[in-house]
Amino acid sequence: MYKLLLVLFLNLITYTLPNQKPIVVYIIGDSTAANKTPNAFPEIGWGMELGSFFNEKVQIDNRALNGRSTKSFINEKRWDAILTTLKQGDYVLIQFGHNDEKIDKPTVGTSLAEYKANLIKFVQETQAKKAQTILLTPIMRRSFSDGVFKDTHQGYPDVVRKLADSLQIPLIDMHRKTEKLIVDLGEKSSKELFNHVDVGHVNYPAGKKDDTHLSPKGAKIIASLVIDGINELYIPLGKQIKKTGKVMRK
Repeated sequence: MYKLLLVLFLNLITYTLPNQKPIVVYIIGDSTAANKTPNAFPEIGWGMELGSFFNEKVQIDNRALNGRSTKSFINEKRWDAILTTLKQGDYVLIQFGHNDEKIDKPTVGTSLAEYKANLIKFVQETQAKKAQTILLTPIMRRSFSDGVFKDTHQGYPDVVRKLADSLQIPLIDMHRKTEKLIVDLGEKSSKELFNHVDVGHVNYPAGKKDDTHLSPKGAKIIASLVIDGINELYIPLGKQIKKTGKVMRK
């Protein structure tokens, strides 16, 4: 009799417990966020570091890929693949721009109008799944001319800002956050954020001076800026962020 009651009790608990599926945070975007293979190290994407800031209730699904734009991500059916598993309560972090601006490359380049239309598609189809979108402007390249920092992204960040405002979609302005970071560090010290490698490295025998893609330190710091942005939005996802100390940015 005791065993029977125990079985019934356990069955009741199993039946009445709420769904414990994790919140999935999808990242869609380009190489600045993407997962990297070991032969690219020390280049890594900020998306590889984002999960370390969340508790066990959040799962990061990083679908960002090298060389992708809003156009190619859609045309390659990579967005369709996400829609098959996207569920209510999940989040989609959207950060494109580095390749959309390459209008001389027809497979990836988009006009500002096409860029906007593609972003709207991501937002509306995410909302149809009762999931949440967060728009991110592209991160800055490290670009100095005679000691003066310059922006290389043309009008694409403004498209994201205006769209977020008109559709009332949460926005993390990584363009401005990373500009402040790079300018505050200065032309020399900001190299540490990017994939600058000395001659003789096993993956880069000739060395590398890359002011677009991130170093491990840079990826961690950029991910921490994304986390700052989530906290600033006062959205439910922010409750799942670990209460850890600030990442050192200098």
